[in-house]
Amino acid sequence: MLQPDNSDYSEIYSAYVAGTLDPAFSLMVATQAALRPSVERAVARAESIAGALLENETPTELSDGALDRAMALIDSIEPEKKDVTAGVMQAGNALNEIFELPEPLRSSALEACGRDGWRALSSGVKRLNLDTGSESTAELYRIEPRQMVPRHSHSGEEYTLVVAGGFSDEAGHHIAGDLCVKDAADTHQPIGDDDGICYALAIRNGGLKFTGALGLIQRLIGQ
Repeated sequence: MLQPDNSDYSEIYSAYVAGTLDPAFSLMVATQAALRPSVERAVARAESIAGALLENETPTELSDGALDRAMALIDSIEPEKKDVTAGVMQAGNALNEIFELPEPLRSSALEACGRDGWRALSSGVKRLNLDTGSESTAELYRIEPRQMVPRHSHSGEEYTLVVAGGFSDEAGHHIAGDLCVKDAADTHQPIGDDDGICYALAIRNGGLKFTGALGLIQRLIGQ
């Protein structure tokens, strides 16, 4: 599934606007909106609809001190501001590339660089574990030109947003802004384009199941 119509995700956009969307998927929506004007417009439409519905609601009188209590609650759950200094120092050769990524993905990637750093998956392929506060796994992949992510299937759903560059797999060619959706029935092997580095944001609600030698190692270590 290469690039579903925006209407397919109207509920996701509505949840994003309402602030009820899973944090990992919120990161995905915000990043794709920064890359694709059509997604940005879809989010704006969801905001307009939500605003119109709110205007039609019957106002409810607030109790004394309600505003102060609400602001205190917001302060208590607001995520701590990330110190990206460590990320800046440790991002290495990919630092300039990361600074080219759209926000809020850029800050999340810098924070992850300072916390855990990149981990090699295969030759020319690295991944960065992003802390989104979600139960879903969020990873940023860096795929060098003509390098391959090991062939794998999935134990759940995987949403992969191409952020920069592009890659090809069994479903076709995916470029920046494209969303590639896979489920447990899909097996694929992404291959980076030959004209530059590919960055891809992957959100999964299950693990990867590798094939071949890597799959054998994965089974032997019980992952």
